[in-house]
Amino acid sequence: MPDMADLKGLLGSLASAMGGETGMPSGCRAVEDFELKRYLGLWYEIARLNHSFERGLEQVTAHYAMRDDGGVAVTNRGFNPEDGEWDEAEGKAFFEEGPTIGRFRVSFFGPFYAGYNILWLDDDYEHAIVAGPNHGFLWLLARSPSITSDMYEHMVNLARQSGFDTEALMRISHAPEKA
Repeated sequence: MPDMADLKGLLGSLASAMGGETGMPSGCRAVEDFELKRYLGLWYEIARLNHSFERGLEQVTAHYAMRDDGGVAVTNRGFNPEDGEWDEAEGKAFFEEGPTIGRFRVSFFGPFYAGYNILWLDDDYEHAIVAGPNHGFLWLLARSPSITSDMYEHMVNLARQSGFDTEALMRISHAPEKA
């Protein structure tokens, strides 16, 4: 189990790194006709732009569930091979513009919120491109731990067209932990 002080420091770094911004990267738009019920559940991180708050983590997942207050419970989890332990962070998210726009403000630490913008979803809600408040934060997500090379290239091309530095994307390992 991670040390709570380390976890709070990690989440504080996230809030600082994202500047408490709930904005949208310039030139980007969140998906419309968004259906939250279809988005809920488990997502695997396929690739990301590197950040201090996720540095070194593998097997990263995000789980989304409804909260009693109408918000979304967010649980991010990743394996740290350096210390052989799982890191987990729990947060909350609320719609930024309304229930049919894939745009949220998310908080993992106190009153600090950051933008969570779903820029693209396939029709089956199996693959997603998510950005933070600016072009420095990008995640390619999928419902399974691996995707086809064609789908990966499609997602990378869409992210590149939206102004992201896709050359800096890191592929995320979902190999089982070693005994």
